Amino acid sequence: MADCIFCKIVKGEIPSSKVYEDDAAIAFMDLGQVNPGHVIVATRKHVDDIHGLDDKLAGDVFRAAARVANAVKKAMKTEGITVLQANGAAGWQTVFHFHLHVLPRYADDGVGLTWPAKRPPADELARLAEIVKSGFA
Repeated sequence: MADCIFCKIVKGEIPSSKVYEDDAAIAFMDLGQVNPGHVIVATRKHVDDIHGLDDKLAGDVFRAAARVANAVKKAMKTEGITVLQANGAAGWQTVFHFHLHVLPRYADDGVGLTWPAKRPPADELARLAEIVKSGFA
């Protein structure tokens, strides 16, 4: 995609601070640096979101993300790692090229995520499971 910023990074048309690359993925420092060492792992091939990944590309890019997460943990001496992947505007996606955030975490680092657990009863969970299973057909 001609106007995709991550495609431009993949092609070397704009500079980035790369930390890892292989045939399927490229990893570079996030300009937004939520915490020092915050890395983006993106597919080399333009895919809008998780729904465009085939099994091989999904495995390859998640393998790259695991490698990056291990390097970040070791190098940045983190207390934890958050791997975040967002899809669609309602899911917080802002760059519509598949990518994962590898975010170093520390106690009291100020990073938060609202998670309003609804805790439905077992019969509702069973009903929802049947609906989700129908999506595999």
